[in-house]
Amino acid sequence: MTTLLQDLSSYTESSLMEDERWQAVLQIVNSPRFSKSSRLSQLLLYLAEQTLLDRTKLLNEQTIATEVFERGDDFDPGVDTIVRSHMVRLRQRLDQYVADAKGTVFQVTVPKGEYIVRFDRLASSFLEPIVEAYPLDQVAAAAPPVIAKDSSSRTRWVTNPLFLPCCLMSVLIVLLSFALFFTRHRATEAANRPSHLLWNRIFQSSRPTTFVAADNGLVLLHWMTRKDTTLAEYLNRDFRQETQGLSRERTDEILNIANRRYTSFVDLNFFRRIQQLPFSSSDKLIVKYARDLRMDELKQGNIILSGARGANPWLELYEPQMNFFGSNDGVHHIYSFINRHPQPGEPDRYFVSDADPKQRVLGVLALISNLDGNGNALVIEGNSMAGTEAITDFLFNDEALLPFLSQLKKPDGTLPHFEVLIESNSVNGNAGSFHILAYRTHL
Repeated sequence: MTTLLQDLSSYTESSLMEDERWQAVLQIVNSPRFSKSSRLSQLLLYLAEQTLLDRTKLLNEQTIATEVFERGDDFDPGVDTIVRSHMVRLRQRLDQYVADAKGTVFQVTVPKGEYIVRFDRLASSFLEPIVEAYPLDQVAAAAPPVIAKDSSSRTRWVTNPLFLPCCLMSVLIVLLSFALFFTRHRATEAANRPSHLLWNRIFQSSRPTTFVAADNGLVLLHWMTRKDTTLAEYLNRDFRQETQGLSRERTDEILNIANRRYTSFVDLNFFRRIQQLPFSSSDKLIVKYARDLRMDELKQGNIILSGARGANPWLELYEPQMNFFGSNDGVHHIYSFINRHPQPGEPDRYFVSDADPKQRVLGVLALISNLDGNGNALVIEGNSMAGTEAITDFLFNDEALLPFLSQLKKPDGTLPHFEVLIESNSVNGNAGSFHILAYRTHL
C-alpha cells in the first residue's frame, strides 16, 4: 500500500486531501483488512474519488473495468464478472471494517446496485466510551466505614445473625447481574447480526457449519477408468474394483494417482469467499476433505457440499430429496442433470457434452434438509469445475441471488428449501455469465 499512497498525487486532485471524507477512505485502505488487497483498495479509492469529485457518470461497470482492472474496449460484462465479484467483496470488507474499527468518524459504504460511495457520520457515542470522573471528596465520602472489633477480637458483623443471609443475597444478585449481562449481550449480537435470506439458514449460532471439499483424486480415478464410485465403495477406501480387467502395472499406476489428496482451486476459492462473509463465524465454520468425513459429522449441524457426485459421493445421501441430480456417462463423455418431475415445457434431463462447441456447463444449487432434518444442507453441484464455479458466482452475487430468493419467500417471509439449475459457458476453463434454466421449491 505504500506505493499506492505515494502515487496519490497522480491519482487524485489536491482538493481531496483536505476533505475529511477522503481522509476516512485513506484510513480504510491503510487498515489491516485492506492493506493486503491492492485491488480492493484501488477499487475503493477510484469509487470514492469519482464520488467526491462529482464524477458519478463515470461510475459504471465498463469504466470501472477499464480504469481499475485494466480491461480493454472489448470488455463484456456478460462474460467477465470481475467488477461485480470485487464489488461484493468490497461491500463485505467495508462492513467488517466498521465492525472492527475504533475511532472511525465515517461509515463508508457502497449501497447494493450502485457504485457511488456513501459517507455517514457516526455519532460521537460510537467513537469513544464515556468515562465519568468523581471528585476526591466524593470518593472519600463514599468509602466504607471502619468496623470496630469487640472484646473477643471478632468483628461485630461476623457475629451478626443477618450476615450469612446478606452474603447469600449478595452472591445471588451478582450471579443474576452476570446472567442478565450475558443475555443482553447475546441479544445485542443477534440484533446486530447481518440478515440474509440464505446465509442465515446456513450459519446459525446454535450449530456448526461444515464445508466438505471435493475429492479430485476420485475424479482422476473416474477419468482413467470410465467408472463411477458408489458411496459404499468410497467408504471402504478400496478402489481396486474400479480397475478390474487392467494389468497389474496399470492398476498400480491408477491407484497411486487416485489415492492422492487433491481438491480443486474452485473449492479453495469457494471456502475463502465463505470465510469472508459477515454471516460466518470462524469458531463455527469447519472444513473437511470429502475422504476424511464421517457419517456422524453430517448429523451434527449444517453442511455445505461442493462438487459433482463423482467428486463428492456424499451427495448420494441427499439426492432422494432433490428434483435435479447429476448423472455422469464417462464412456460417452456426457453429464446429465435428471429432472425427476418435469413441469410443462421442461425436458426430463438437461445434459452437456465434452463435444459441445459452445462449451456449456450446468450446475445445481440446492438448499435442503440435513440428514437428521434438524438443520440445512447447501449443495453446490456442477458437471465440472466450471459448472461449480458458475454456481458459486451466482451464490455470491447478491444482485442476482436476492431477487431470485425473494420470489421464493413464503407468506411469513421465510425462505423454503429450494433447488435451482444454472447454465453457463466455460471460458478457458472458467465460468462465464450464467442464467437460470429451472427451479423448484420444497414446501
